[in-house]
Amino acid sequence: MTTQETSAGSPHTFQVDLRGLVDLLSQHLYASPRVYVRELLQNGVDAITARRELDPGAPSTVRIEATGSALRITDSGVGLSEPEVHQLLATIGRSSKRDNLDEARKEFLGQFGIGLLACFVVAETIRVVSRSARTPDALPVEWVAHDDGSYTVRTLPATEHPEPGTTVHLVARRGSEQWFEAATVADLAADFGALLPYDVRVGDEPVTGRRPPWEAEHTSPTARAAALSAYCQDTFGFAPLDSIELDLPLVGIRGVAYVLPGVVSPAQRGGHRVHLKGMLLTDRAETLLPDWAFFVRCVLDTDSLRPTASREQLYEDETLAAVREALGDRVRGWLAQLATTSPERLRRFLAVHHLGVKALALHDDDVLRTMLPWLPFETSEGELTLDDLARRHRTVHFTRTVDEFRQVSAIAAAQGMAVVNGGYTYDAALVEALPLVRPATVVEELDASVVTAHLDHLDPASELALAPFLATARARLDPLDCDVVVRAFHPATLAAVHLDDRSARHERARADAEGHADDLWAGILGALRDEAPRARLVLNHLNPLVRRIAALPDADLTGVATDALYGQSLLQARRPLRPVDQALVNRAFGELLEWAAPAARGDQHGGSQATNR
Repeated sequence: MTTQETSAGSPHTFQVDLRGLVDLLSQHLYASPRVYVRELLQNGVDAITARRELDPGAPSTVRIEATGSALRITDSGVGLSEPEVHQLLATIGRSSKRDNLDEARKEFLGQFGIGLLACFVVAETIRVVSRSARTPDALPVEWVAHDDGSYTVRTLPATEHPEPGTTVHLVARRGSEQWFEAATVADLAADFGALLPYDVRVGDEPVTGRRPPWEAEHTSPTARAAALSAYCQDTFGFAPLDSIELDLPLVGIRGVAYVLPGVVSPAQRGGHRVHLKGMLLTDRAETLLPDWAFFVRCVLDTDSLRPTASREQLYEDETLAAVREALGDRVRGWLAQLATTSPERLRRFLAVHHLGVKALALHDDDVLRTMLPWLPFETSEGELTLDDLARRHRTVHFTRTVDEFRQVSAIAAAQGMAVVNGGYTYDAALVEALPLVRPATVVEELDASVVTAHLDHLDPASELALAPFLATARARLDPLDCDVVVRAFHPATLAAVHLDDRSARHERARADAEGHADDLWAGILGALRDEAPRARLVLNHLNPLVRRIAALPDADLTGVATDALYGQSLLQARRPLRPVDQALVNRAFGELLEWAAPAARGDQHGGSQATNR
């Protein structure tokens, strides 16, 4: 023996701990013990498919009996010979459908050769009796396996299994008896196998036989729509807004996409039901459609998509990517059709799912041009489409945050400005894209200086008369980094409005952080100081209360009133209050009560003190 041979050692075979493997399957590969019924059905259906390739007239039946402690399933499939039993049943991962995998995907459901092991999740013993249809004089073969990894094989008399096919007997593991109850097995078989093309029964009750509505013939389009809606109600538990048929023969897809009747979050991934050649693969497929199509739920049958090893999800490959794109195109086509043939149905749909369409429009110019005239937006003139707003105004302004819109919406409407609230998801980007649809429309981002420029200045005499008041008010709000100006604007009922832009808010946040930082970070933040425009408290000279406050002779009372107007303007804009703002509002409220209390006492004694005030 050479040194190289000695160092290489003798070859050994891996030993498999079947109990450990079963635990691995039950806890990590399969989501639930319920899949054992699917694996048994799959083996039976594949066996029938293989036999009908040999004999197209062969019977195609699967019969299941469950007693609560045991289960028996018999198929009229191709069966197994004794060599095949040793080769296929006793070798983990070996499958008769893997030798030519590409061809197997076209005809068979299973590919991985581990399905029978799923039965060990609920069974302590598996007994298989099979008779091959390939050899006319073949005798039945019995294979008995236990969950400790041992098995036996023996040949039986012909009378034990007179016809070709396979019977699988399971004995329940302790604690798994509920999975062998007849009603449970019937429900699982119906859920997994309702669309299978063969005769499957649990006891005397048929599981298969009802054609899905997309394959059934109907007397009229109305009857077809009603059948599709009823199937959605039975399958998903809701009545859809609409049904989108998904007949895509080039990618082997047949089914329906149902439009959800209620609002859902874009972050909520769709739970689509996917059948593989009639067998339910999963009811939680999340990657079947593009992310923007979160407003539909699909149920479909396919013969082109590839399952994962657990056969509970779809394998991410080029085929799935092509199917996803094709299904997205179908949903896009349905939207375009609604826009041209059924505007009222489109409005009902957009009232619920405009967010999904907005997401799609950002990534698809054709959808943008088709859908933008229909999409609703919050504007200074109420809820309108951008198309309607652009017809009324040559220039359309937008804000990037909801807070900014709340600051200016009332003033903008009174001044005849068109402002869109771009603070919601996708809205700002869609407003910026408006010139692609309406080239004559100008789109501009709105900031505080633009709003202030649209407000009327006072005449010089009024400005001069207000100078002492403005000096007091500005001194009062200067520590808050806020300027005070007086303008005349509508509505006159609005006493004051607080205006600032993002750069001003950022500068205030930086200054606040600098004040609470240590010396090192304070120096860094100080270097980032920006000469941003200050926030502005714009007082309305058309408001009677503002004019009375400006005429107060007492500077202290003027300052308190200015604080109150400042706090009110923040609250009206629904701006979050900083601690310093909260403290100011509380202090102003308390001081105003102090000023009001003596006047109230004076009223009770003849009004002398009220006259003094």
